Amino acid sequence: MTRQQSEQIDWLDPKSLTGIFAGRHILVCVSGGIAAYKVCTIVSRLAQANAAVSVCMTPAATEFVRPLTFEALSGNPVHTDALAHLESASPEHISLADRCEIALVAPCTMNTLSDLVHGRADNIVTRTLAAINRKKTPVVIAPAMNDTMWHQPSNQRNITQAIDDGFVMVGPGDGWQACRHSGTGRMSEPGDVVHAMGEALGTSTKRA
Repeated sequence: MTRQQSEQIDWLDPKSLTGIFAGRHILVCVSGGIAAYKVCTIVSRLAQANAAVSVCMTPAATEFVRPLTFEALSGNPVHTDALAHLESASPEHISLADRCEIALVAPCTMNTLSDLVHGRADNIVTRTLAAINRKKTPVVIAPAMNDTMWHQPSNQRNITQAIDDGFVMVGPGDGWQACRHSGTGRMSEPGDVVHAMGEALGTSTKRA
């Protein structure tokens, strides 16, 4: 996709997105932040573009948006249990990782980012993402956190390491935050996130 083609696309118009995402298996991983409400729009638009969307949620994420909401928007079951079908020949997190052609982590909290960078896999989100080969399947991260948290040296180190490890970063933006302060750390708007996903898919080697 050329830059000119990218600029001509309405990244929230399902008709415009169909040519990019139709038939694609997309994994959306939601962690526990207020910006989880923005992910509802992303899942809805991708589903309307005829993508096959699977949603995983951390336990904290389910306190912000109920799994039933994402199930209705995606048309597929929502995965919240890290131990589901662990005894089967194809554990749930492995099946999800093998099937997806691109993954999105949104909102990606400071805690989830740290888990990804340091290899912790104790919930369905981090366990599934740990099973993805990022050399073939892009993983897009949309950070969302308070301005002070964003600028913590430890978080900045994790951001640098995540990029070095092959994660694709989108945002965050600047502006008013749920903590009643303005600053850096707002999750990127849904159209910008979908745009980043489209760009990442354009460089993916997963589909021949």
